[in-house]
Amino acid sequence: MSEKNREGKRTARERLAVEREKQKTAEKRRRTLIVGASVVCVLGLAAVIGVVAANAGKDDDSDTAGPVVAPSGANGDGNLAVPVGRTSAKSTLTVWEDFRCPACKSFEDAYRSTIHELTDSGQLKAEYRLATIIDTNMGGSGSRKAANAAACAQDAGKFTAYHDVLYENQPAETDDAYAKNSKLIELAKKVDGLDTPAFRTCVEGGTHDSWVAKSAAAFRKGKFTGTPTVLLDGKNIYQDQTMTPAKLKQLVQEANKG
Repeated sequence: MSEKNREGKRTARERLAVEREKQKTAEKRRRTLIVGASVVCVLGLAAVIGVVAANAGKDDDSDTAGPVVAPSGANGDGNLAVPVGRTSAKSTLTVWEDFRCPACKSFEDAYRSTIHELTDSGQLKAEYRLATIIDTNMGGSGSRKAANAAACAQDAGKFTAYHDVLYENQPAETDDAYAKNSKLIELAKKVDGLDTPAFRTCVEGGTHDSWVAKSAAAFRKGKFTGTPTVLLDGKNIYQDQTMTPAKLKQLVQEANKG
């Protein structure tokens, strides 16, 4: 083989080696770019997930900012319970409710007279805790404003009567009628002695709005499945398919005998 041919082959091998080295460098660069892009995508997704998690379960309480003013006589943890009945009663019925909630109305219509009988006779004490789940799910502010009005009625010692009026006159779930203060004040006329300047000021000024927001937050924190949530001495009786007003009365009477 001539010297010229050997030189040509050597040059070809060198060119091939150089080309392979270029390909390796390009491949390394490509992999680096892919990994970098993947990291950016993961970080971006993490940021989105972080924002979603940070905002999950939050309601827009921007219009409920201010001092938390509990209604007169409210008690329990954070003063979030409106008590009805004698404190000496051996059984406690805890009711989480929303004045816009159709299921709450159904419960009230079925159990109202029995609960009144048991609280009036001193056998049962009730704790009403207010939620705003329909406002959250359907939009609007009727749940919050009705809850504030009910708290205003509690200030006047008229909670139970006004509570019943709100359910007896509950609008359709999609009708946010209770968002209007005029409607809530109009219904107050059905309760003797409730429609007063003090009550109107309380309703129109949203005196207990921040308290309602705090109660709604406690409902969410409690991870309840919905309204109404009805607990008898801590046991969820609303989920008991065999529960009836008569059975509730029997359970309360048995607890009082014990």
